[in-house]
Amino acid sequence: MTSEPAPSPGPQRPPLPTGLRRTAARLPVHMFRAGLGPLFRGRLLLLVHTGRTTGLSRRTVIEVVESATVDGRRNWTVASGFGPGADWYRNLLRTPHATVQAGRRFHAVTAHVLPAEEGGRLMARYAPRHPRTARRLSAFMGFTVDGSAQDYRRVGESIPFVQLVESAGPGR
Repeated sequence: MTSEPAPSPGPQRPPLPTGLRRTAARLPVHMFRAGLGPLFRGRLLLLVHTGRTTGLSRRTVIEVVESATVDGRRNWTVASGFGPGADWYRNLLRTPHATVQAGRRFHAVTAHVLPAEEGGRLMARYAPRHPRTARRLSAFMGFTVDGSAQDYRRVGESIPFVQLVESAGPGR
């Protein structure tokens, strides 16, 4: 009797930080709350979202992959480095309306999950702009990359990307 080889497992996502590592990872949240958001120069956002089971307000800091203004509304594209199991990502799937703090300004946003192909294109564009960060991020998430656009595209197709689009408010 012949057996088929077991499928190769996907990348091993890093475990969520605990203890001192969690405290260090949460430091940017406290910096934003203390009014020090401008220090991050738009590379990080404070995401204020609704917990999917508790309904309570939750805060997490996320890295911006790309940002733009379209039709007068700000857009930020972010990635879930801990994969689809990250709490903030799962919370946005349940309740896509959230708030981001960029610098000292707050923006009401709606989250849109991007298709895998777009994630691949985003990662292929991000890597040449931030080669060191892209290589480290890929390794952190369990991917081995050779530095080619094709390799980063493959990685990007496996990472959940979310576009946060500023909501049209009164007077817009």
